[in-house]
Amino acid sequence: MPELVDVVFRCGGKVYSFDPAGLELNPGEKVIVRTSRGVEIGRVVAAGREVPETEVQASLEKVIRLASPEDLQTVERNARLAARVSQVCQEKVTEYNLDMRLIDTKVVFDGSKIIISFFAEERVDFRKLVEDLARKFRTRIEFKQVGVRDEARLIGGYGPCGRRMCCTSFAGDQQPVSIRMAKEQNLPLNPMKISGICGRLMCCLKYEHQCYREFKQKAPARGTVVATPGGEGPVIDYVIPKEKVIVDLGEGRQIESGLNELSGPERQREVSEAPQEAGKEAREGRGRSRRRKRKR
Repeated sequence: MPELVDVVFRCGGKVYSFDPAGLELNPGEKVIVRTSRGVEIGRVVAAGREVPETEVQASLEKVIRLASPEDLQTVERNARLAARVSQVCQEKVTEYNLDMRLIDTKVVFDGSKIIISFFAEERVDFRKLVEDLARKFRTRIEFKQVGVRDEARLIGGYGPCGRRMCCTSFAGDQQPVSIRMAKEQNLPLNPMKISGICGRLMCCLKYEHQCYREFKQKAPARGTVVATPGGEGPVIDYVIPKEKVIVDLGEGRQIESGLNELSGPERQREVSEAPQEAGKEAREGRGRSRRRKRKR
Protein backbone atom coordinates (compact mmCIF):
# COMPACT_ATOMS: atom_id res chain seq x y z
CA MET A 1 0.00 0.00 0.00
CA PRO A 2 1.17 3.58 -0.61
CA GLU A 3 2.70 5.49 2.27
CA LEU A 4 1.77 9.05 3.19
CA VAL A 5 3.29 11.65 5.45
CA ASP A 6 1.14 14.07 7.45
CA VAL A 7 2.28 17.70 7.74
CA VAL A 8 1.02 20.77 9.60
CA PHE A 9 2.00 24.38 8.93
CA ARG A 10 1.11 25.89 12.31
CA CYS A 11 0.34 24.59 15.79
CA GLY A 12 -3.23 23.36 15.96
CA GLY A 13 -3.64 23.75 12.20
CA LYS A 14 -5.19 21.34 9.75
CA VAL A 15 -3.24 18.20 8.88
CA TYR A 16 -2.33 17.74 5.20
CA SER A 17 -1.10 14.54 3.58
CA PHE A 18 1.78 14.36 1.10
CA ASP A 19 3.70 11.75 -0.84
CA PRO A 20 7.07 11.29 0.94
CA ALA A 21 8.72 10.75 -2.49
CA GLY A 22 10.98 8.04 -1.09
CA LEU A 23 12.32 10.16 1.76
CA GLU A 24 12.67 8.60 5.22
CA LEU A 25 10.93 11.15 7.42
CA ASN A 26 10.32 11.25 11.16
CA PRO A 27 7.78 13.19 13.22
CA GLY A 28 9.10 16.62 14.19
CA GLU A 29 11.25 17.12 11.10
CA LYS A 30 10.74 20.18 8.90
CA VAL A 31 10.01 19.63 5.21
CA ILE A 32 9.51 21.79 2.13
CA VAL A 33 6.28 21.09 0.22
CA ARG A 34 4.20 22.69 -2.50
CA THR A 35 0.65 23.77 -1.66
CA SER A 36 -2.10 25.80 -3.26
CA ARG A 37 -0.54 28.89 -1.63
CA GLY A 38 2.92 28.18 -3.01
CA VAL A 39 6.04 26.55 -1.59
CA GLU A 40 5.82 26.28 2.20
CA ILE A 41 7.69 24.77 5.10
CA GLY A 42 5.84 22.43 7.47
CA ARG A 43 6.38 20.04 10.35
CA VAL A 44 5.91 16.28 10.04
CA VAL A 45 3.40 14.92 12.58
CA ALA A 46 3.08 11.36 11.22
CA ALA A 47 5.23 9.41 8.78
CA GLY A 48 4.98 6.04 7.09
CA ARG A 49 1.18 5.92 7.26
CA GLU A 50 -0.08 3.24 4.88
CA VAL A 51 -3.44 3.76 3.20
CA PRO A 52 -5.37 1.83 0.52
CA GLU A 53 -4.77 3.00 -3.03
CA THR A 54 -8.46 3.90 -3.36
CA GLU A 55 -8.02 6.59 -0.68
CA VAL A 56 -5.01 8.25 -2.31
CA GLN A 57 -5.81 11.41 -4.25
CA ALA A 58 -4.53 11.52 -7.80
CA SER A 59 -3.30 15.10 -7.30
CA LEU A 60 -1.32 14.33 -4.14
CA GLU A 61 1.73 16.59 -3.93
CA LYS A 62 5.18 15.23 -3.14
CA VAL A 63 7.56 16.38 -0.45
CA ILE A 64 10.23 18.45 -2.18
CA ARG A 65 13.00 17.98 0.40
CA LEU A 66 13.98 18.12 4.03
CA ALA A 67 14.41 21.67 5.32
CA SER A 68 18.04 22.78 5.29
CA PRO A 69 19.75 25.35 7.57
CA GLU A 70 19.34 27.89 4.75
CA ASP A 71 15.59 27.18 4.69
CA LEU A 72 15.37 27.85 8.42
CA GLN A 73 17.16 31.15 7.90
CA THR A 74 14.58 32.02 5.25
CA VAL A 75 11.85 31.34 7.80
CA GLU A 76 13.50 33.78 10.22
CA ARG A 77 13.74 36.47 7.52
CA ASN A 78 10.08 35.95 6.66
CA ALA A 79 9.15 36.33 10.33
CA ARG A 80 10.95 39.68 10.51
CA LEU A 81 9.25 40.80 7.30
CA ALA A 82 5.85 39.72 8.69
CA ALA A 83 6.44 41.88 11.76
CA ARG A 84 7.17 44.90 9.54
CA VAL A 85 4.08 44.25 7.44
CA SER A 86 1.93 44.02 10.58
CA GLN A 87 3.23 47.35 11.85
CA VAL A 88 2.66 49.16 8.55
CA CYS A 89 -0.74 47.53 8.08
CA GLN A 90 -1.89 48.59 11.55
CA GLU A 91 -0.84 52.17 10.83
CA LYS A 92 -2.83 52.14 7.59
CA VAL A 93 -5.88 50.62 9.30
CA THR A 94 -5.81 53.47 11.80
CA GLU A 95 -5.25 56.04 9.04
CA TYR A 96 -8.22 54.80 6.97
CA ASN A 97 -10.35 54.26 10.09
CA LEU A 98 -11.19 50.68 9.12
CA ASP A 99 -13.30 48.66 11.55
CA MET A 100 -11.10 45.56 11.58
CA ARG A 101 -8.71 43.89 13.99
CA LEU A 102 -5.45 42.45 12.69
CA ILE A 103 -4.82 38.94 14.01
CA ASP A 104 -1.83 37.43 12.22
CA THR A 105 0.52 38.06 9.33
CA LYS A 106 2.30 35.28 7.48
CA VAL A 107 4.81 35.46 4.65
CA VAL A 108 4.69 32.36 2.45
CA PHE A 109 8.03 30.52 2.45
CA ASP A 110 8.96 31.46 -1.11
CA GLY A 111 7.94 35.10 -0.54
CA SER A 112 5.36 35.04 -3.33
CA LYS A 113 2.49 36.08 -1.05
CA ILE A 114 1.74 37.76 2.29
CA ILE A 115 -1.41 36.57 4.07
CA ILE A 116 -2.96 38.88 6.64
CA SER A 117 -5.68 37.43 8.89
CA PHE A 118 -8.16 39.81 10.46
CA PHE A 119 -11.41 39.82 12.39
CA ALA A 120 -14.34 42.11 11.63
CA GLU A 121 -18.00 42.06 12.55
CA GLU A 122 -19.07 43.29 9.09
CA ARG A 123 -17.70 43.45 5.59
CA VAL A 124 -14.72 45.79 5.22
CA ASP A 125 -13.60 47.59 2.06
CA PHE A 126 -9.81 47.30 2.26
CA ARG A 127 -8.96 47.71 -1.43
CA LYS A 128 -6.99 50.92 -0.79
CA LEU A 129 -5.12 49.18 2.02
CA VAL A 130 -4.15 46.30 -0.28
CA GLU A 131 -2.87 48.71 -2.93
CA ASP A 132 -0.69 50.57 -0.42
CA LEU A 133 0.82 47.38 1.01
CA ALA A 134 1.44 45.81 -2.41
CA ARG A 135 3.15 48.99 -3.60
CA LYS A 136 5.38 49.18 -0.54
CA PHE A 137 6.40 45.51 -0.21
CA ARG A 138 6.22 44.63 -3.93
CA THR A 139 4.47 41.30 -3.49
CA ARG A 140 0.96 39.88 -3.55
CA ILE A 141 -1.17 40.78 -0.51
CA GLU A 142 -4.06 38.58 0.58
CA PHE A 143 -6.50 39.42 3.38
CA LYS A 144 -8.31 36.57 5.12
CA GLN A 145 -11.26 37.18 7.43
CA VAL A 146 -11.48 34.71 10.33
CA GLY A 147 -13.97 33.99 13.11
CA VAL A 148 -13.50 34.20 16.86
CA ARG A 149 -12.47 30.53 17.17
CA ASP A 150 -9.80 30.93 14.49
CA GLU A 151 -8.70 34.16 16.14
CA ALA A 152 -8.03 32.32 19.40
CA ARG A 153 -6.21 29.57 17.50
CA LEU A 154 -3.91 32.06 15.78
CA ILE A 155 -3.14 34.17 18.86
CA GLY A 156 -2.92 31.33 21.40
CA GLY A 157 -3.17 31.53 25.16
CA TYR A 158 -4.09 29.50 28.24
CA GLY A 159 -7.45 28.05 29.13
CA PRO A 160 -9.26 27.94 32.50
CA CYS A 161 -7.49 24.64 33.23
CA GLY A 162 -4.10 26.39 33.21
CA ARG A 163 -2.88 24.54 30.12
CA ARG A 164 -2.24 25.85 26.62
CA MET A 165 -5.40 26.16 24.56
CA CYS A 166 -6.37 22.91 22.86
CA CYS A 167 -6.79 24.53 19.45
CA THR A 168 -3.13 25.64 19.47
CA SER A 169 -1.73 22.43 20.99
CA PHE A 170 -3.17 19.55 18.97
CA ALA A 171 -2.72 19.17 15.23
CA GLY A 172 -5.92 18.74 13.26
CA ASP A 173 -8.17 19.60 16.18
CA GLN A 174 -11.01 20.83 13.93
CA GLN A 175 -13.95 18.66 15.02
CA PRO A 176 -17.02 20.80 15.82
CA VAL A 177 -18.36 21.00 19.38
CA SER A 178 -22.09 20.97 20.21
CA ILE A 179 -24.14 21.69 23.31
CA ARG A 180 -25.36 18.09 23.19
CA MET A 181 -21.88 16.98 24.23
CA ALA A 182 -22.19 19.01 27.42
CA LYS A 183 -25.66 17.62 28.11
CA GLU A 184 -24.58 14.00 27.66
CA GLN A 185 -21.71 14.58 30.10
CA ASN A 186 -24.10 16.06 32.69
CA LEU A 187 -22.21 19.35 32.74
CA PRO A 188 -23.83 22.57 33.92
CA LEU A 189 -25.18 24.47 30.92
CA ASN A 190 -23.76 27.72 32.26
CA PRO A 191 -22.00 29.55 29.39
CA MET A 192 -19.40 30.90 31.83
CA LYS A 193 -18.33 27.36 32.73
CA ILE A 194 -18.38 25.60 29.37
CA SER A 195 -17.10 28.42 27.12
CA GLY A 196 -13.48 29.00 26.20
CA ILE A 197 -11.50 32.18 25.72
CA CYS A 198 -12.99 32.57 22.24
CA GLY A 199 -16.50 32.70 23.72
CA ARG A 200 -17.51 29.43 22.03
CA LEU A 201 -17.92 25.98 23.58
CA MET A 202 -14.63 24.60 24.89
CA CYS A 203 -12.84 22.16 22.60
CA CYS A 204 -12.23 19.74 25.47
CA LEU A 205 -15.96 18.93 25.65
CA LYS A 206 -15.47 16.51 22.76
CA TYR A 207 -12.50 14.59 24.16
CA GLU A 208 -14.47 12.41 26.60
CA HIS A 209 -17.77 12.55 24.76
CA GLN A 210 -17.32 9.19 23.02
CA CYS A 211 -16.37 7.54 26.32
CA TYR A 212 -19.58 8.83 27.91
CA ARG A 213 -21.69 7.53 25.04
CA GLU A 214 -20.07 4.09 25.04
CA PHE A 215 -20.36 3.75 28.83
CA LYS A 216 -24.05 4.68 28.87
CA GLN A 217 -24.75 2.12 26.14
CA LYS A 218 -23.34 -0.77 28.18
CA ALA A 219 -24.19 0.40 31.70
CA PRO A 220 -27.54 -0.41 33.38
CA ALA A 221 -30.06 2.42 33.25
CA ARG A 222 -30.74 4.55 36.32
CA GLY A 223 -33.30 2.85 38.52
CA THR A 224 -32.28 -0.65 37.45
CA VAL A 225 -31.90 -3.00 40.42
CA VAL A 226 -28.50 -4.71 40.42
CA ALA A 227 -26.53 -6.91 42.78
CA THR A 228 -23.10 -5.74 43.97
CA PRO A 229 -20.50 -7.28 46.28
CA GLY A 230 -21.92 -5.03 49.02
CA GLY A 231 -25.57 -5.76 48.44
CA GLU A 232 -28.51 -5.19 46.12
CA GLY A 233 -30.09 -1.90 45.11
CA PRO A 234 -31.02 0.46 42.27
CA VAL A 235 -28.49 2.37 40.16
CA ILE A 236 -28.77 6.06 41.06
CA ASP A 237 -25.81 7.64 39.25
CA TYR A 238 -22.72 7.09 37.11
CA VAL A 239 -19.01 7.76 37.71
CA ILE A 240 -18.03 7.56 34.08
CA PRO A 241 -14.32 8.55 34.37
CA LYS A 242 -13.92 5.50 36.67
CA GLU A 243 -16.34 3.41 34.59
CA LYS A 244 -18.42 2.74 37.69
CA VAL A 245 -22.02 3.13 38.82
CA ILE A 246 -23.36 4.28 42.19
CA VAL A 247 -25.85 1.89 43.77
CA ASP A 248 -28.19 2.79 46.64
CA LEU A 249 -28.11 -0.03 49.21
CA GLY A 250 -30.72 1.60 51.44
CA GLU A 251 -30.49 3.06 54.94
CA GLY A 252 -28.24 5.86 53.61
CA ARG A 253 -25.61 3.46 52.24
CA GLN A 254 -24.19 3.78 48.75
CA ILE A 255 -21.48 1.89 46.91
CA GLU A 256 -19.45 2.42 43.74
CA SER A 257 -19.12 -0.68 41.60
CA GLY A 258 -17.54 -1.43 38.27
CA LEU A 259 -19.62 -2.94 35.52
CA ASN A 260 -17.78 -6.27 35.84
CA GLU A 261 -18.78 -6.43 39.51
CA LEU A 262 -22.51 -6.16 38.82
CA SER A 263 -24.97 -8.98 38.42
CA GLY A 264 -28.53 -8.07 37.54
CA PRO A 265 -31.22 -9.75 39.60
CA GLU A 266 -33.65 -8.59 36.96
CA ARG A 267 -32.04 -11.10 34.65
CA GLN A 268 -32.78 -13.87 37.14
CA ARG A 269 -36.34 -12.63 37.31
CA GLU A 270 -36.55 -12.77 33.52
CA VAL A 271 -35.26 -16.36 33.58
CA SER A 272 -37.68 -17.35 36.34
CA GLU A 273 -40.54 -15.59 34.56
CA ALA A 274 -39.81 -17.35 31.28
CA PRO A 275 -41.56 -20.66 32.31
CA GLN A 276 -44.49 -18.60 33.61
CA GLU A 277 -44.75 -16.82 30.26
CA ALA A 278 -44.53 -20.16 28.47
CA GLY A 279 -47.29 -21.57 30.67
CA LYS A 280 -49.39 -18.48 30.07
CA GLU A 281 -49.01 -18.85 26.31
CA ALA A 282 -49.92 -22.54 26.55
CA ARG A 283 -53.07 -21.73 28.53
CA GLU A 284 -54.02 -19.05 26.03
CA GLY A 285 -53.48 -21.56 23.24
CA ARG A 286 -55.77 -24.13 24.91
CA GLY A 287 -58.38 -21.43 25.46
CA ARG A 288 -58.33 -20.51 21.76
CA SER A 289 -58.72 -24.19 20.75
CA ARG A 290 -61.74 -24.59 23.08
CA ARG A 291 -63.38 -21.51 21.55
CA ARG A 292 -62.89 -22.96 18.08
CA LYS A 293 -64.55 -26.22 19.14
CA ARG A 294 -67.54 -24.37 20.53
CA LYS A 295 -67.95 -22.48 17.27
CA ARG A 296 -67.97 -25.76 15.35
